[in-house]
Amino acid sequence: MKVLYIDHTAEISGGERSLADMVKALPPEVTPALACPDGPFAKAVRELGVPIFPIVGTDASLRVHPVHTSGAAVAIVNAATAVKRISARFRADLVHANSIRGGIVASIAHALGAPPAVVYVRDCLPPGIVSSASLRIMGHGAACVLPNSRYTAQTLGEDFPAPVRVVHSPIDLASFDASGTDRATARASLGLSEADVVLVMVAQLTPWKAQDDAIRTLALLRRRHDNVRLVLVGSAKFLSKATRYDNDAYRAWLGKLSLALGVERDVFFLGERHDVASILGASDIALLPSWEEPFGRSLIEAMAMERAVVATNVGGPPEILAHDREGLLLPPRAPERWAEAIDALIKDPSRRAELGRAGRRRVAAQFSVERHVDAILDVYAETTGDGRPGPARPTSAGR
Repeated sequence: MKVLYIDHTAEISGGERSLADMVKALPPEVTPALACPDGPFAKAVRELGVPIFPIVGTDASLRVHPVHTSGAAVAIVNAATAVKRISARFRADLVHANSIRGGIVASIAHALGAPPAVVYVRDCLPPGIVSSASLRIMGHGAACVLPNSRYTAQTLGEDFPAPVRVVHSPIDLASFDASGTDRATARASLGLSEADVVLVMVAQLTPWKAQDDAIRTLALLRRRHDNVRLVLVGSAKFLSKATRYDNDAYRAWLGKLSLALGVERDVFFLGERHDVASILGASDIALLPSWEEPFGRSLIEAMAMERAVVATNVGGPPEILAHDREGLLLPPRAPERWAEAIDALIKDPSRRAELGRAGRRRVAAQFSVERHVDAILDVYAETTGDGRPGPARPTSAGR
């Protein structure tokens, strides 16, 4: 079976990392290729030995704009035409889109004659005319839609026309294993001491991820503990004027907020990093205070590294962990409550360790890349009407 994967962006975020993990674990019976804009993601997948076909990307917001909406529509149609041409050249049996924007491209391409489309949905669209139209196009053009959580599935609406199957995002457990990290060395490389209590947040810099609330929480904790530090991993990825938020301005404002709260020396902005597992291994507690979180890949990364996690209770995280068993779930936009809960964890290292061990067990049982690929292969078989291509290659194991 030949599968053409498509992605709408050249940047690497959690969705792109998940796709790369999945591609690495595909059985030999599945031959992959990737259509995406040229950039960091294309380079990373090319290094896996996967052929790359360049297409036009779009990072436009799915809301009405007098200029950007029409520009995005043109880019999507051009990408769909290219996908039709590429799928014929590659002789693809199936097109697998890695996002809603990719799903719109794949759905239009299918209407133009490309193979059936499977769409993995990682985002919850804001209400609006463009969002509704986008879901209609994708719903009528896709053979199957795969939300990354039950929460994401609910946002598609009860009358969504395409078949829907929830498939949680995966993680390569071999890449996120605390036994492979030297904690002292990792801390020293970041300028942290063994005496520091290290909070870490891994996420792109954008308002809905709520790094500002993580900084406010740190400021409250500093009143009780003078050795607490906050490490922010991630960058402002989507910077065009067509995006929903001004992410570049948000990054600058986070620095000003840290200064205003007197914690500028205790917040470490690390930017985009390729050693996330090592940084997690250097930490004590991982945070995810998003207003809304479709899934939360950074949570399963931290849990795999046996870190205690504190996450928003809105969206996908309640599907990942049980409150007070594998971590803590708290309402977003409530720094005082977060500070109180984290303070209790700081004072109880044995409790942090217990949560970390339970988190690793949960991730190994439910979010391995092998489990993910098996679910995807079932969908491929149903979509094409062919037999199942084969089992996923073993790439990792839980402890």
